Amino acid sequence: MAQHRHATPIADKNTNPWWRSLRARTFKLLLKLNRIEAAVLAFAVCSVAFGVSNSLQSNTPPIEEAITTQPTNNTETLAGNDRTVISLALPSDTRVSAVSQARPAQYTQATLTLSSSETQDATPLDNTAANNTSTYIEATVDAKPIKPLKTIQQTLKKGDNLSMVFERVGLNGRDVYQVVQSGSEGKALTRMFPGEQLEFVLSEGKQLEKVIRIKSPLESIHFVRNTSGEKTYFTIDTVTRMPDIKRVYRSGLIDDSLSLSAQRADVSQSITMNMANIFGGVIDFVLDVREGDQFTVVYEEHYLDGEKIDEGNIIAAQYINRGTTYNAYRYSDPDGDTGYYNEDGISMRKAFLRAPLDFTRISSGFNLRRMHPITKQVKPHRGIDYAAPRGTPVFSAGDGRVIASSRTRANGNYVFIKHGESYTTKYLHLHRRSVTKGQRVKQGQIIGQVGCTGLCSGPHLHYEFLVNGVHRNPRTILKKLPKAKRLNASLKSDFLASIASTQLQLANYSSQVKFAKAQ
Repeated sequence: MAQHRHATPIADKNTNPWWRSLRARTFKLLLKLNRIEAAVLAFAVCSVAFGVSNSLQSNTPPIEEAITTQPTNNTETLAGNDRTVISLALPSDTRVSAVSQARPAQYTQATLTLSSSETQDATPLDNTAANNTSTYIEATVDAKPIKPLKTIQQTLKKGDNLSMVFERVGLNGRDVYQVVQSGSEGKALTRMFPGEQLEFVLSEGKQLEKVIRIKSPLESIHFVRNTSGEKTYFTIDTVTRMPDIKRVYRSGLIDDSLSLSAQRADVSQSITMNMANIFGGVIDFVLDVREGDQFTVVYEEHYLDGEKIDEGNIIAAQYINRGTTYNAYRYSDPDGDTGYYNEDGISMRKAFLRAPLDFTRISSGFNLRRMHPITKQVKPHRGIDYAAPRGTPVFSAGDGRVIASSRTRANGNYVFIKHGESYTTKYLHLHRRSVTKGQRVKQGQIIGQVGCTGLCSGPHLHYEFLVNGVHRNPRTILKKLPKAKRLNASLKSDFLASIASTQLQLANYSSQVKFAKAQ
């Protein structure tokens, strides 16, 4: 007895109560459930418990009577048993979405079915509660999300053709054919130049969905894929964007030349050239310009997405030369004709420009007894030589038609222009000609570049002016030419109203420059 005094008796294995064994088996079953099945089971149990609790508080008929009633529109009875089936959609849950994306094949649907005997613990609250407390619960998870489209940009290189560009993106000849056959814009793709851009939009399977031709920052052509049965074709959409337009004011004083002074005032070369053309009928920007002259220009700048993409029109400009003020305002009449006029409505556009280029200096004037610098013989010089760097643009002095565009040993490259019946202008020693015989030109249009072809000692333009076939001095003949046109009296009030605010702003900026000059 002593050796067994502290021994612990061993319990009989068969003495466990039945409810402990049932609980253990239930826990093992629950551990095998996945997240969705556990969520569905919890939802069903809560719904049944909620129905039982509510039925105890109300005077609803027994559950047996509710089950034996005919099914409503929201229920259906499975053939061959007493089960009642109601389909419910699970509430959206980010965890469920995460599981569906990880294993879409296994978790696209979850179903739990309870027998009719198990449903006797539930009593529907009302029609809505009956719909939400079902013996058949079906949960459907959304399908896998579509991946975003892929965009590839290609810039045409020298020697490229359309097929080569498509091939670099991974497309074949069929794609090229379908896009080119979409219309005239499609055929135009075959005539693109190096530097132009194409943008390709591809689906997940590398199928061509869209081609975009970027013609400019403001305009693009979209070729969009469409299908009709088994036929695939591309439709064309032209997308045009409108830039933000801002007005810019610039002023400056002349210290040397208009070009250099404008550059110091942060005025671009194109705006400077346009301003010189506006005043080209009243100011000679070599002989007339003096130190201390003053200019102010108002023009447009175009912005897209906050970035400057271009410069627009000059709205107004002022040039003060030797104390004389010249103003020019842009105005479009009801017929759509646009020009620049002074405050009295007189056009700034004269019949002829005072000089056909933006030059540096006059190297030789009109002289009927000048000694030729190369032949060393006295020979009349029936024009003016404007010295300028090689490549400087040469403009047509007035509207007219090109009557000659050729080259000779003495004149080099030359262009002759006829202006009406009485006037002819000649441009000699050009580096390059930009017009052909018979072509019509406008005043200020570029017709060539300054050079040193033919008999010459340095880059310059030899410019002649003829009236009825007789050479005249280009600098003095302009005073005898027809005056500029004036706006009709009926348009004068509209013109003055349109420039009123610009006049005030122009005067304000001009006065600021004068004040700075006085300091």
